[in-house]
Amino acid sequence: MRRSTIGGAEMTVLFFDIGATLADARLEADGSFRLRPRPRVLRVLDAFAGERKGIISNPGTGQDAVARATEALNEAFPDRFTDDRLIHFGTKTSRAIFDNAVASTGGAASDCVFVGEDHEERAFARTAGMRVAAHPVFTRAAIENRPVFWTRIDLPEGRSLAGLEAVANGAEVVPVHVASPRLVLAMATALGVEALQEGGFTTDVRGQVEDAAAFLIRDDRPVSVPEAFAGTSDESRTVTEGAMRAAAAFGFASGELTGYLRPIASLGPAPGGVYVAAPAGVPIEDVHTPGAKPGHTERLLPDPALLSRPGETQAEGYTEGFAEALPDGFEGVGNGLPSPETIAAVRAAVTPEALRAHVARISGVEPLVPGQPLKIRSRDAASADNGLVVDALVRHFQDLGLVVRRHAFRWRGRQLFNVEAEHRVEGADSAVLITAHLDSTALSGHFVDANGAPRPYDPAVDPAPGADDDGSGTAAVMAAAECLRALVADGRAPTRHVRFVLFNAEEQGLVGSKRYARAAAAADDRIAGVFQMDMIAGLQNGSTPTVEIHAGSKVPGPVVAASTALGGLVARTIPALASGFAIQQLTGPGDPAMGRSDHASFHERGWAAIAVSEDLFGPDGRQDGTGTRQYHTPGDTLLDEDHDTQYAATIARSVTATALTFAGL
Repeated sequence: MRRSTIGGAEMTVLFFDIGATLADARLEADGSFRLRPRPRVLRVLDAFAGERKGIISNPGTGQDAVARATEALNEAFPDRFTDDRLIHFGTKTSRAIFDNAVASTGGAASDCVFVGEDHEERAFARTAGMRVAAHPVFTRAAIENRPVFWTRIDLPEGRSLAGLEAVANGAEVVPVHVASPRLVLAMATALGVEALQEGGFTTDVRGQVEDAAAFLIRDDRPVSVPEAFAGTSDESRTVTEGAMRAAAAFGFASGELTGYLRPIASLGPAPGGVYVAAPAGVPIEDVHTPGAKPGHTERLLPDPALLSRPGETQAEGYTEGFAEALPDGFEGVGNGLPSPETIAAVRAAVTPEALRAHVARISGVEPLVPGQPLKIRSRDAASADNGLVVDALVRHFQDLGLVVRRHAFRWRGRQLFNVEAEHRVEGADSAVLITAHLDSTALSGHFVDANGAPRPYDPAVDPAPGADDDGSGTAAVMAAAECLRALVADGRAPTRHVRFVLFNAEEQGLVGSKRYARAAAAADDRIAGVFQMDMIAGLQNGSTPTVEIHAGSKVPGPVVAASTALGGLVARTIPALASGFAIQQLTGPGDPAMGRSDHASFHERGWAAIAVSEDLFGPDGRQDGTGTRQYHTPGDTLLDEDHDTQYAATIARSVTATALTFAGL
């Protein structure tokens, strides 16, 4: 391998992306920019102390963006990026910035390595002649031109995820998804695979990573197992059904994505569907299988700490004695209900009128900012309006006196933000999260060109009001924050921190919440419970008002029982706020929303979490429910006949009262 010669010494030049690859990024309430190094990153950088190292990263827009990013980089990684000539800030939507980086080294592109999590950016770097690594753990492999593979890891009886973590953390192995206590999908080099095998784990190598990303595509269509399997064991039938479902899901997705330079690749059966490796430029998030339910596609993120679940310690405490883990508020009234004072405050603040007003502004019926003319058309992650909505949400929470942070991440070359607003409590040992997702999509709508011919959905110009999905949940979180302010103004105080978190890019495979939960786990955050509201206003005329409470988790361990207990608190609260509601508590492996909404990102880390929604899945999880019929269409508006703010208010009140009581009010 020919290498650059600088001052008579040969060396490879390493370039790193910052966001997600080196560090988790967030904008603090005071406007400062903070970076927290990702797991194993500092160890990797120190292992290459003698190599020239640079940065290729997009700091965002604004006059002070570069200066702010530079300061944060030096603070988080002191004395590790000292050559200013190798620091390149700018957009990475073409090969241009990578060509400039190569030129700054004085050597050849083949002597340069770009390390970045984003597979689209790796593709541009490869086009510029650079070698690439999908994670810092694979930096040496890139230097030595060794490939990285998608690898299915089977855990035999007697081996635990903790044992797998011990092996993986000392090898060239990075997990991307935990399917079950017996199966993990990971990235690994040949050396990593060898280490896994020596550690007693079975591996199934499924092709090179290169410039691809992994997704889980779920297929909700029924599968008929052949009669020949009628007399076989339940395990055999389950394996057969899984293989058939995976084949059907992959066949449909690959058929929808023809015409691209490189095809998608199957990585084998996954929970409810199939694992897929999608090359750069292939929009797999846009594929909807017939009858697809919410959350059918999940983006999988690499994380060396994925096998560590910091929330399990708290979850174990709940399962061993859930009553002892509850704040006093649940014990003040018979049968574990919130106090009358809390219920009264929730009734006063979380009203149909308040929810309607919030939804009207963020779905384009009314101006986004009262008194100003602008009305948005969409909150799609690819729409310019998405950032405007984020700004408006930040201002709203700031006006309530909360500590507001923007958690930055990139998706398809765009900088997006999760919004976090926190009421902090001196001496609190944990936080309670009330959440929803702020983005929308109209991907399932029907659009035509100027000649009347069908055309694809264009998020840059097409309306995606998302009044129910998830404008209703977002409005509920905003109203819950207003309720907390009223309670605090009345002299009451929680005993736990309370966070109101709105996730971005949920429609793109839960990307925003995965980034948030991954960063929280790396920071050793303590989260007592997560209450997610995803679509709470859809009610078809004449239907019985029904609430679905989803606690099912694909992640084994105490998180299942702890999440079920959280759901039980909401179920007990609903009758105190409204009569005539049917309550569906869905948990365990039979929960049809398992892994499908932002609460699942917290399950991955062991934290207790639930998703509360309208009747999306029906009583058996496969029939259509009685919720909105305008799922992912331009018809999901505040004026839709299925949009019921009175119904939404009851759900929002129940979640808010439960969550605030759980926080100690």
